[in-house]
Amino acid sequence: MKIENNESKQKLIQRLRRIEGQVRGVQSMLDEERDCREIMQQLTAIHSAVQSTSRAFFQDYAAVCLAEMDEKEMQAGTGMQVKREKILQEMITLLDKTP
Repeated sequence: MKIENNESKQKLIQRLRRIEGQVRGVQSMLDEERDCREIMQQLTAIHSAVQSTSRAFFQDYAAVCLAEMDEKEMQAGTGMQVKREKILQEMITLLDKTP
């Protein structure tokens, strides 16, 4: 599965770059021996940003997979319901594993 919507893809990349910058910031804070509370606050922000990004990715992933299933179901006619349920279960399992 690929994210074909360029706008969604770019938004995810921007979020990841922001997270990357936050992680570098925490590394600098550690080097500078900043206050533990400040560092913990930034780590909490990073955790929240990763969760938010995971949810956004999952929404795109689910939308694309379900759209593909609908398209295949129309072409094939029958038998796709079992496969759809399997894919939905895989998505739920993936969601359970996201931070």
